[in-house]
Amino acid sequence: MSGSMAQAFAHNFLGHSPRWYKATIVGFLILNAVVLFTAGPVAAGWLLVIEFIFTLAMALKCYPLMPGGLLLIEALLLKMTTPQALYDELVHNFPVILLLMFMVAGIYFMKDLLLFLFSRLLLGVRSKALLSLMFCFLSAFLSAFLDALTVTAVIISAGVGFYAVYHRVASGNDPRQDSEISDDQHLPPLQHDDLEQFREFLRSLLMHGAVGTALGGVCTLVGEPQNLLIGHEMGWHFTEFFLKVAPVSVPVLVAGLVTCVLLEKLRWFGYGTLLPENVRAVLANYAAEDNAKRTNRQRAALLVQGAAALILIAGLAFHVAEVGLIGLMVIVLITAFTGITDEHRLGSAFKDAMPFTALLVVFFAVVAVIHDQHLFAPLIEWVLALPADQQPGMLFIANGVLSAISDNVFVATIYITEVKQAFLAGHMTREHFETLAIAINTGTNLPSVATPNGQAAFLFLLTSAIAPLVRLSYGRMVWMAVPYTVVMGSLGWYAVSYWL
Repeated sequence: MSGSMAQAFAHNFLGHSPRWYKATIVGFLILNAVVLFTAGPVAAGWLLVIEFIFTLAMALKCYPLMPGGLLLIEALLLKMTTPQALYDELVHNFPVILLLMFMVAGIYFMKDLLLFLFSRLLLGVRSKALLSLMFCFLSAFLSAFLDALTVTAVIISAGVGFYAVYHRVASGNDPRQDSEISDDQHLPPLQHDDLEQFREFLRSLLMHGAVGTALGGVCTLVGEPQNLLIGHEMGWHFTEFFLKVAPVSVPVLVAGLVTCVLLEKLRWFGYGTLLPENVRAVLANYAAEDNAKRTNRQRAALLVQGAAALILIAGLAFHVAEVGLIGLMVIVLITAFTGITDEHRLGSAFKDAMPFTALLVVFFAVVAVIHDQHLFAPLIEWVLALPADQQPGMLFIANGVLSAISDNVFVATIYITEVKQAFLAGHMTREHFETLAIAINTGTNLPSVATPNGQAAFLFLLTSAIAPLVRLSYGRMVWMAVPYTVVMGSLGWYAVSYWL
């Protein structure tokens, strides 16, 4: 009996994850305590960061919330950080959590409009290079004025919609009725090749769009949360921020868009896959049938969603309230005027966002460990001890490396605080202070596309509903980001070092 119970516990632990993965997580939990008591909290802290990145990399084996949460519960028990420190991080990042809770759900209620608009874009533009450029540029443009997570949520919603339509039709189901789209067992053998090619096609568009949010987000005061933080510390308004950062951000934006086109033309790093003609035919038939069968109530719902989208864009552009609150307003407006009144349909909208919201809380616990154990302090001190002419370039590199493994808002907060203290102490001129601020801003925005944990939008994409459907793993995201990382990182470093 005891053996059977032990087997039951072993089977239940992390569910259907491979045995080697379960053993690895158990090994991590044991190793952390050993390292803490033998090598000290700094070594244990870095080990924890590496382990958490491992759980993100294995997201397709097991959602990172469970193994990552176990690691962070242990960190709290071992007093590597405290519940209060975690709470403080959550309070500091509450706008991001609020955004995920309500804005992603708001986008869910706009899915009919998004599928309508993106269908025309997808079916109307046959050139894959041009289509990819449009995805990347539109994501960059919107992210410069809105929010990268909101833009990413739009792209994800459209991607899931396209995938669901084709998968249901290929499986012999009604594309307008809910069905299991993660199971390929009911697909005829001839459809598997088209489905795999369609996955590659969607993966490339999703990555172009995600990179676009970084290209546009670095340009403006409202593009990324750390931009607002740095702009506040420097006293820069919207136009001044754009002009100060432009010597770096504009050339990188142009280079990023050129890279997008080249990747599609050269078909490197998993890009360049075309939309299968069979899939195009299915989507085109669906769009035509949808238009023919659309009732007046459905047309009215599309108009309401369109009006809500305009209100959303205006609200975000003029920052009338926190992004999450604007998302809640969108939910209320769309549901109130499209006949959605039951709790079940409301609950479905929050299904995709809440797992990532919980994962983000675990991520902020990692940030609390980094902060409490001062893991980044030696690197900060080393950079600020360099000769003044070397500091901007090295600060860009240091911010890029740390942002790729941590939270870029957290990294920017630490660096701008330290640099401002040095300025107030009289250790540098105002001009040099501004140069370092630009290096911090661009360093936390550009090279951090190297990994999913470097950008919240990338992490959101990795852990979203679309990632397992199109087989977008951590490793594949890193691989597909390599050319962008090299171009954006190297050009950004050169601009910071020699053009400011």
